[in-house]
Amino acid sequence: MFFLSFAIGRYPIAPIDVIKTILSPIIPSLTVSPSVSTIVFQIRLPRIIAAMLVGASLSIAGAAFQGIFKNPLVSPDLLGVANGAGFVASIAILLSMGNVFIQMFGFIFGIISVSITYIISKSYKSGGILVLVLAGVGISAFFNALISAAKFIADPYNKLPQIVYWLMGSLSSITSNKLLIALIPIVIGLVILMALRWRINLLAMGDEEAQALGENPEKLRLIIITAATLITSASVSISGIIGWVGLLVPHLTRMIVGPDHRILIPASLSIGASFLLLIEDISRSIISIEIPIGILTAVIGVPIFLYLLRKGYSEWS
Repeated sequence: MFFLSFAIGRYPIAPIDVIKTILSPIIPSLTVSPSVSTIVFQIRLPRIIAAMLVGASLSIAGAAFQGIFKNPLVSPDLLGVANGAGFVASIAILLSMGNVFIQMFGFIFGIISVSITYIISKSYKSGGILVLVLAGVGISAFFNALISAAKFIADPYNKLPQIVYWLMGSLSSITSNKLLIALIPIVIGLVILMALRWRINLLAMGDEEAQALGENPEKLRLIIITAATLITSASVSISGIIGWVGLLVPHLTRMIVGPDHRILIPASLSIGASFLLLIEDISRSIISIEIPIGILTAVIGVPIFLYLLRKGYSEWS
């Protein structure tokens, strides 16, 4: 998928030219077109890497959340990450801030919104997983209302289209600098989840079993939530809100490799990266104008999800 994506787009490139262009920094004797080199290295390479990172991040976060909450309907934006980041990004667009500020504020406030959710859940004496999830639903709905308010007061000819387009999800504005800003938190979160993936099996069995095996389930759950929030917030900050990836891919992967998170987590990472990269290729090549990725993930993801639901319901239950 990585190599094929260089050849796909409104300006198609022959596979042999793609290979020559990629090898040209290593083999200077290869002659390549300057325009092809610009398209490959400055336009398509950042988008391809971003699509793989975002797809992998949302998928692995979805698999981790579904494991620790023991609920197959959980997605990475459950605790308010996406809508929290979306609200601050909308405000940054209203204030005519640059893309770097939109990305930074979106990332920071995505983490803050989850922190608010966690603090609210802990304010209840009997607060458990259910209270945390319900608090996340409430915070997400609250920020969704604030997003609607931001769209209501936005200039309908300039700011409103920018906000709506950002919320639909897109990688069209990805640059190397924006990618580097998000790369560090994504890598940190991915490494933590990969290292703790076998412990998610313990949480999936229940807190009592985890305690019997010497683990602190509350502390472990907090670490995993923090890591998953970190990569989700970083992904949303560069791509906007892209739905269904974190819900669909873990289901698909679970049907292929089973429920063992030692295998499920890395498999979700690989399949999620490939899935979103495929969607990204379709979005920039199917018609003359680029379709926001969030639209395609819903249009393509919902029928696939319903098919998987019909096929795998007996196995999940």
